[in-house]
Amino acid sequence: MHQTVLLYLACILAGFALANVPTSSVITAGIATFFQIIGGIAVIVFSLAILYLGVKTLLDK
Repeated sequence: MHQTVLLYLACILAGFALANVPTSSVITAGIATFFQIIGGIAVIVFSLAILYLGVKTLLDK
């Protein structure tokens, strides 16, 4: 259970990293915008998963 939560936290951090990718000569503005969208979705999905696990744990006791 704890390993799953740590994995979800790592995915949230990866989502934040994707959302904050700077533009450069390799990463254009269009690709950076795509990464921002994907990173935002990842943060939301895995945050909801952690909230679900927390509520499930609280209600099981």
